[in-house]
Amino acid sequence: MKTVCNFCKTEYSLDVVPSGPVKCAICGNTWVVQRPQRRNSVLVFIAALCALLAALIFAVAVLYQHKVKEIQEKPIVAEIMDVKTDTDESGITKFVVSGRVVNRSEQIYGAPGLVIVSYDVNGNVIARQKFLPSATLLDAGSEVKFSHKLSVPVSNVEKIAVELDSKE
Repeated sequence: MKTVCNFCKTEYSLDVVPSGPVKCAICGNTWVVQRPQRRNSVLVFIAALCALLAALIFAVAVLYQHKVKEIQEKPIVAEIMDVKTDTDESGITKFVVSGRVVNRSEQIYGAPGLVIVSYDVNGNVIARQKFLPSATLLDAGSEVKFSHKLSVPVSNVEKIAVELDSKE
């Protein structure tokens, strides 16, 4: 701990707090060294808890704002839930893509057309196939499921994605 002479301002480093008055080696002034105040551990804990709570509230607010902005920018989303294969009468195996279109907003929207895109191993588009889901309107917060058989054979297809038809 450090202490300073009240008269000449000479600084001293002490290993322990002396039990009685101390005398300055430079000017001879005598003073009593005050014990340093201890922080109340309960108050430190409460302050740390408040800081943690404030950080948590801030994080939730940021995530909520991000989600609201994302929904405003993309109120309707489409996603693939399952891809199976089916063999037709001529023996050709094709994909059957199932998924859903979700209205994430609080407004009614017309159900958009969908585009199933097939990609090869290099990420090149093999085919784009448009179709309409069964519902024409999507209530706020609702979804419509879809299932569509692709006209493209399974060979050479590495990846399948669904997009909203932007021309609708």
